[in-house]
Amino acid sequence: MIKKRELTDCHKLYELMIDPAVFPFVRQKANSYEEFLFLTKQTIEAEERGELVSRTIVDEWGNPIGTINLFDINHQAGFLGTWLGKPYHGKGFNQVAKDLFFNELFYELNISSVFMKIRKENVRSINAALKLPYVSIGNETRKDIFEKINHDTVIYDLFQIEKDQFTLYQYRNQTQQSELKEA
Repeated sequence: MIKKRELTDCHKLYELMIDPAVFPFVRQKANSYEEFLFLTKQTIEAEERGELVSRTIVDEWGNPIGTINLFDINHQAGFLGTWLGKPYHGKGFNQVAKDLFFNELFYELNISSVFMKIRKENVRSINAALKLPYVSIGNETRKDIFEKINHDTVIYDLFQIEKDQFTLYQYRNQTQQSELKEA
């Protein structure tokens, strides 16, 4: 459901990204296919330098449908950026991609905290974040980061995922699945 970024996926991803329901909420905006190709190449190179982590989200047939990224990595923490093409909204891809991505971040890449800054008017993304059983709202608990991302005007809500929260979620999930198999 996720794979390393490849330039061969750019055409399909660009077509999905420019949809008006998606484009305003994408962090790395491109106004042409060539610009998107260039940004993707820069993203791949930045990952090789350890500056970010970027994956392509794919459907059950391996078709690219969006991206999931960890930007601004600092002190084993970073900011999540995810987008899915409109035809894939509400189909469960978001949860699956995040679970796989967090697994990689926390257990393979030694990340301890993931933050999400979501514009207050982006109701779809806020609702998606609140559905994640391992997310917590960081507006009060991480006031330093909340104030840094909002400067003078409150534009964003801050959400956070800690490695221990995600680990507990996975443990409970595995326990429930084991109990179902025994029943």
